[in-house]
Amino acid sequence: MVKNYFDLTGQVAIVTGCSTGLGVQMAKALANQGANIVAIARRKDKLEEVCAQIEKDFGVKTLSIPCDITDTDKVNAAVDLVMEKFGRIDILINNAGTGAVAPAEDITDEQFNNEINIDMFGSFRLARACAKKAMIPAKYGRIINIASMYGLVGNKVAPCSPYHAAKGGVVNLTRGLAAEWGKYNINVNAICPGYFYSPLTKETLDSDFFQQNAQTMIPLSRYGNEGELDTTAIFLSSKASSYVTGVILPVDGGYTCM
Repeated sequence: MVKNYFDLTGQVAIVTGCSTGLGVQMAKALANQGANIVAIARRKDKLEEVCAQIEKDFGVKTLSIPCDITDTDKVNAAVDLVMEKFGRIDILINNAGTGAVAPAEDITDEQFNNEINIDMFGSFRLARACAKKAMIPAKYGRIINIASMYGLVGNKVAPCSPYHAAKGGVVNLTRGLAAEWGKYNINVNAICPGYFYSPLTKETLDSDFFQQNAQTMIPLSRYGNEGELDTTAIFLSSKASSYVTGVILPVDGGYTCM
C-alpha cells in the first residue's frame, strides 16, 4: 500500500510574514501537500498576489489577512476570521520577523523593543490565539516557530544583538509552549534557518565577502537555496511528526555544528 506520509489535504495553515521570501516558499510547500493557506502580513497587495498564485498553482483555498502582529486585538480578530471561514486551524508557521543591524553600543531602545515585539512577542500572540481559539478545543495542532541560527549562536559578520536576543527567546518560548501544550496534542517546534537566497538577499550573499564567509563558516560551503527549507516545514506540519515536539532544528548547512 502506498502511503503519503505528508498529506495535508483539507488542513488549514496560517503562515505569517507571507508576502515575500521564506514565508511564501513554505506556504506554497504546504499548499502542494493539500493545505488551505491563510497568508498574514502587513502588505495587502502582496498578500493578494501570493494567494491568487497559490490558488492557481495548487487548487487549494486561501485567505489573505493584512495584520500587524504587534497588535493583540488585530491578531485575535485575524484568528477569529480564519475560524469563521474554515472552522479550524491545524498549522501555524510563525515566520514574520525583522532585523536591526547595528553595533550593540549604537542600538536604540526603540530598535531593541521593536525586535522583541515582532519576532518574539508576535510569535507568542499568534500561538496564544490559535491555541486558545482553535487547537486546544480540537485537541490537535502543529506550531512551527521560525527562529534563526542566530538564536543559537553569536556572530561577527552582521552585528544584530536585538535579533540574537529575540530569536533566542523564540527558541526557549518554543520549548515552554511544547511542554505546556503537549497535553492537548499540540506539537510546538522551531526551525533555525541559516542564510537563504531570496530576491532581497541574493546580491549580499553573492558578494565576495559573503562567499568567502560561506567557505570558512559553513561545512556545506554555500548558502541555502530556494526550497531547501520546505521539506522541514512540511514534516513538522504533518501528522508524521506526531512524536516530535520541543525540537529546535537548525537548517543552516552545518553552520551551528562548529
